[in-house]
Amino acid sequence: MAVETIAVGAEGVYRPQHDSWLLIDALERSGAVVGRRVVDLCAGSGVVAIAAAELGATAVTALDISPCAVRCSQANALAAQVEVETRLASWSQALEHEPFDVVVCNPPYVPVGPDTVAGAVPAADPMGAWDGGPDGRRVLDPLCASASDMVADGGALFLVQSEFADVDRSLKALRDSGLDADICATQRIPFGPVLHAQAGWLRDTGRLTEARTEEQLVVIRADKR
Repeated sequence: MAVETIAVGAEGVYRPQHDSWLLIDALERSGAVVGRRVVDLCAGSGVVAIAAAELGATAVTALDISPCAVRCSQANALAAQVEVETRLASWSQALEHEPFDVVVCNPPYVPVGPDTVAGAVPAADPMGAWDGGPDGRRVLDPLCASASDMVADGGALFLVQSEFADVDRSLKALRDSGLDADICATQRIPFGPVLHAQAGWLRDTGRLTEARTEEQLVVIRADKR
């Protein structure tokens, strides 16, 4: 896709990685965004929002709390020659608008140990882009609980996360909110700098066996009938 060829990164902005591309691939294979209103939560560089526009969405909104990310999204959308409305806003502010046909999100989901501080992983992206709190659920829990209110009837949520942030808990929360939720895509990838830095703590808390150096990424699709 054209989105892969533009300058999607910027200093202080989450760079598109395996999770971004897995989410885009799931959207493309689903055909769910064609002719639909889409919102990209925790948009970062805007790469997923741009992909949605290229895939035929009629309107795309990208939300992020980082001014750097909003500027990056705007620049990338301009470079890709697509219409994306970018807003400086928390993911939860999507609830202030009419429900969207498709909600996509690549939230912070990495479980972070109590001794981790900003700048502790110098080769990685900004900590706010991946810090999911002690269990990785700081954003995932409230997002899953309120997802049904963001999605229009007949619409869907596409959410990417790591196995280490408890996929079953996300599925249960989405189903409890009234959505039909299932895994629609998976990918196993080597640890990046963030998980390498957290590996000792993940082992100490029983979430990682000594020999593991890979994680499984999962895209969940949750439909509102």
